[in-house]
Amino acid sequence: MTSFRWTITVLLFAATTVNYLDRQVLSLTYEEFIKPEFHWNESHYGTITSFFSIFYAICMLFAGRFVEWMGTKKGFLWAIGVWSVGACLHAICGIVTEAYVGLEDKAALISATGDVAVVIATVGMWAFLVARAILALGEAGNFPAAIKATAEYFPKKDRAYATSIFNSGASIGALFAPLTIPPIAKYLGWEAAFLIIGALGFIWMGFWVFLYDKPNKSKRVNKLELDYIEQDKHEMSAEAFSKTEEKMPFWKCFSYKQTWAFAFGKFMTDGVWWFFLFWTPSYLNMQFNIKTSEGLGMALIFTLYLIVTVLSIYGGKLPTIFINRSGQNPYAARMKAMLIFAFFPLVVLLAQPLGMQFADLGRNAAWIPVLLISIGCAAHQAWSANLFSTIGDMFPKGAIATITGIGGMAGGIGSMIMQKSAGNLFVYASGSTLVDGHKVEMTPDLLAQGAEYLRMPLEFMGFSGKPAGYFIIFCICATAYLIGWSVMKLLVPKYKPIENV
Repeated sequence: MTSFRWTITVLLFAATTVNYLDRQVLSLTYEEFIKPEFHWNESHYGTITSFFSIFYAICMLFAGRFVEWMGTKKGFLWAIGVWSVGACLHAICGIVTEAYVGLEDKAALISATGDVAVVIATVGMWAFLVARAILALGEAGNFPAAIKATAEYFPKKDRAYATSIFNSGASIGALFAPLTIPPIAKYLGWEAAFLIIGALGFIWMGFWVFLYDKPNKSKRVNKLELDYIEQDKHEMSAEAFSKTEEKMPFWKCFSYKQTWAFAFGKFMTDGVWWFFLFWTPSYLNMQFNIKTSEGLGMALIFTLYLIVTVLSIYGGKLPTIFINRSGQNPYAARMKAMLIFAFFPLVVLLAQPLGMQFADLGRNAAWIPVLLISIGCAAHQAWSANLFSTIGDMFPKGAIATITGIGGMAGGIGSMIMQKSAGNLFVYASGSTLVDGHKVEMTPDLLAQGAEYLRMPLEFMGFSGKPAGYFIIFCICATAYLIGWSVMKLLVPKYKPIENV
C-alpha cells in the first residue's frame, strides 16, 4: 500500500506553518519596531488585531462555501495566493504613511510629536488594517480547505491524528517565528520580515499544483491505499455514500445543533490561542522588559511553542486509543479526550501569581509564566484538532468545508472580542492623566508635577496596572475550555451523524 495520504498531510502542515508565520510577523515586530515608528499604544494594536479577527470571521463564513464550490485544489491555491499578497503588502504601510503625512523617511516618522504623531498613528493604523484585511481574506480559506482535504484522504478513525499533525503547523510556525522574524526585522528592517515570510506562500503553491489530486484520480495512490482511504464507504450503501459527497444547502447547515455545538466550541476557545499568539511578546516586554530581538526573548517564545508542538501532536492520537480499547464511537471518544484537555489550561491561572512570586529572579522569572502558558497552548492545539474532527464525525463530506467556515466565523468573533477587550483593558488598567488636553499614561513624575488626575491604575487580586489587566485575561483563558465543552455536550449529548437528505 502506498502512503501518499501522509504526503498530503505534510503539504497541509506546511501551509498551516506558513499561515501562522505570516500571522505572527506583526506581533513579533510590533513592540520593538512598529510601535515607536507609528506612535501606537495597546488600543491601536488591539484595534488592528481585533479587526483581523472579525474580518477573518466574516470571510470564514464564506470561505468554506468557496472551497466547496471551487474544489479543494483550486480553493487552496486561491486562499494561499491571496494571503501571501496580503502579507507582503504590510511592508508598504510605512511608505504609505510617509506619503500621506508628507515626511521624508522612517526617522521623520519616529521623531514626530504632537498632532503629527496622532495623524501618523491613525494613518498607519488604517494602512495596516487594509493589509490585514487581505491577509484575513486569504487565511480564512486555510482550515476549510485543509479539513476537507483531510476528509478526502483519511478514513474517520485517522482524521483526528492527521488533523493534529497538520494543525501542529500552527505551533511550528509560532516556533520558528521568534528565531527568524526578529533577526530579519533587526538587520534588514521590519518591512523585509513581511516580504520574506510572505513569499513562502508562493513557493508552496508550486508544490500543491504538482502534487494534489483527489485520491481516486491521483497517480500516486494505488488501489490498496484507496481502499484504506475509502473504508467508510464500504460500511454503507453506494447510494448513502454518494449522498455524503453532495453539497448541503448553506442555510440548512444552521438548522442543526451539531453546527451550533462546533461553533460555540470555536467561539469560546479560538480567542485564547490568538491572544497568546498576538500578545505574549508584548506581555514579556511589559512585565519583564524582554524584547523579542534579544536572545532571552527568542528563547522564551521558541521554548513556548516547542512545548506546544511536542505535546499537542499527540492530542489527536488519544481518541484513537479510546476507540481501539473500548470500541467507543469517534464522537464519544473525541469528547472524552476534549474534556481531559479542557482541564490543562487551568494552570494559566498560576502564570501571573508565580511570575510575581519569583520576581527576585529578575528577568529569568519570565520562564515560569511562559512554561505555564505553553501547557495551556498545547492543550488548545490538542483540543482544536479534535474539535475540527467532530465535523467529519457528524456531517457528510459535502458539508465539511462549510461547517468549518461557520465555526471559523464564530471563532473569529470570539477572538475579535478578546483582542479588542484586551487592548482597551490594558490601556485602562495602566491609569491615565490629562496633560495639556492630551491623555497620556500616568507616571510618578506627572503626578509630582500636579497633572490633572483622571484615574488610578486598576487593582485586581493583588495586582496593579497592566499586570492586573493581564491577570484578568489569563483567568478568562484558563476557564474558556470547560465552558465550551459543557455547552457542546449539552447541545449534542450523544453521537448523532447527519445525513444529507
